[in-house]
Amino acid sequence: MSNLSVIYYSATGHCASMAKRVAAAAEAAGADVRLRHIAETRDPETFAENPAWTANYEAHKDLPPATADDIIWADAVIFGSPTRFGSVAAQLRGFLDSLGGQWAQGKLADKAYAAFTSSNTAHGGQETTLVTLYVTLMHFGGIIVPPGYTDPVKFVDGNPYGVSLVATHDNITELDEPTNNALDHLAKRVVAVADRLTN
Repeated sequence: MSNLSVIYYSATGHCASMAKRVAAAAEAAGADVRLRHIAETRDPETFAENPAWTANYEAHKDLPPATADDIIWADAVIFGSPTRFGSVAAQLRGFLDSLGGQWAQGKLADKAYAAFTSSNTAHGGQETTLVTLYVTLMHFGGIIVPPGYTDPVKFVDGNPYGVSLVATHDNITELDEPTNNALDHLAKRVVAVADRLTN
């Protein structure tokens, strides 16, 4: 049985919903799972302009945030972030940039890595977000485990790089069936590869 960390940043709840689905699917596949959010760095007073930000902040503020130990402990890590101008959110970027000491010691290498993302529009930079994140994970010495087209569900959701959700502006956090299927497949694939690595 492998250890898997699901580490995500969520501003409005979409990536939180995706992360919970990934964690559940990974547990069902036999992994020992840690579900961790990236701590908010924005001033909560600024959230008044979007009630979903406030609700999401309140839902996460007392949960344990991700630390470097969550990656060191894991055999595999699945990251999640909304798309911000074609890349990950600053909160996740800041977390990744804080891992220099662990990187220098080789503690981030030889792990299976994958990712998921969401954006408000269909062409909002989802693929570039995943690929850009994978560049960082390659610097870690990570083993990138994209879903590719390794299951028929991938021909429905259409993203071989990871899983992506078109969230729209309605802040609905219920995931549709193709997204759930793609998240389940991603989790199972990453767990299967991590199990091979640990054996």
